[in-house]
Amino acid sequence: MAARFATVGNELYTGQRSHPFIQRSRLWFLLAALLVLASATVPLARGGFNLGIEFTGGSEFTISDTANTDVAPGEEAMDEVTDEEAVVTNIAPGTIQVRTGELDEEQTLQAADALQEAYSVGSDQVTSTYIGPVWGEHISEQMLLGLAIFLIMVTLYMALYFRTWKMSVAAIIGLGFVVATTAGIYAATDFEVTPSAIIGFLTILSYALYDTMVVFDKVRENVRGLFDQKDQTFAERVNLAVNQTLVRSLNTSVVGILPVGSILFIGAWLLGAGTLRDIALALFVGIIVGTIATLFVQAPLYGWMRGRDADVVAHAREVLQLREEREIGRVTYSGTPLDADGRVTSFPPLPEPEPDEDDEEPELQIVITGAEGFDEPRGDDGEPPAEASGPSVR
Repeated sequence: MAARFATVGNELYTGQRSHPFIQRSRLWFLLAALLVLASATVPLARGGFNLGIEFTGGSEFTISDTANTDVAPGEEAMDEVTDEEAVVTNIAPGTIQVRTGELDEEQTLQAADALQEAYSVGSDQVTSTYIGPVWGEHISEQMLLGLAIFLIMVTLYMALYFRTWKMSVAAIIGLGFVVATTAGIYAATDFEVTPSAIIGFLTILSYALYDTMVVFDKVRENVRGLFDQKDQTFAERVNLAVNQTLVRSLNTSVVGILPVGSILFIGAWLLGAGTLRDIALALFVGIIVGTIATLFVQAPLYGWMRGRDADVVAHAREVLQLREEREIGRVTYSGTPLDADGRVTSFPPLPEPEPDEDDEEPELQIVITGAEGFDEPRGDDGEPPAEASGPSVR
């Protein structure tokens, strides 16, 4: 299996194997637009996101040093006290957290007594706090401010590093796709949106940008000196760059998904730890969506934007015309020529240009004239010298 995987990676790098990331960009754009539309529809259909207590306000109870970490007793105890929906989670070994809507003073005392009885603990082991929605609003404002500063800095950095604003625009649009899709999946799973989830959202932007920088750097390397060669088009060279970094992108994603997936499984299904669950889901989904965005949104979008320039279009037309004259048969999506057996071969030489008529060397002309009409030198006696008589050659 490992040898086969290494062979596939080598074939992708040399161009022998190629996937049409750039050539089918319109299909990827359509699918991406549908995903974004679905991601926007899900929270609207469900009545919004499942916001945590930090954003809506409410009461929070913490039961510490309890031998029973089952969430069922806490849920039953809260059902007897209030009609507000309660979220009971095991946030740490021996610690249970209960979150519900805003309770008055009497309901708070009743809930504390019910939780003491449910988990067989003392009054000093149950603490209650009230969290107002103002704190959540402050977090939201700071998050939006940080996101705006992050996007501005990223745009400027990429424009200076790659010396083109088109890569910056493609990268930012791809990040928007990552955020929208991740938020839609978060809403579909009905997970709570907590400060931990916000941290996860901001973290995945950095990850998605890192993968994009790797791919775009390879794109810049491949298209350097594009117009000095007549073998491959711009789209083929960009597609080759995406295929060459495909294995690296997948390996990076798998390495990131495995530990995050373990945290998500342990936090959500085994421990019920809300903090681990919230941040792990955002990271897990974001890593996958970030990789998809780089391969199917950002790189194809840059290829589409740059490929519409007049110089690129003229070069592609010239390359394809010369390819017919050179009788090149099979070519991969990355512009790599293959022989009849499907192996990589070299491009045949370019046809020699036909010489211009103006550049042809003039033929040597020899004019022979006879003695008649020829002004010959004569001596003092008026007679031509003997050696000067006869025809001359000019």
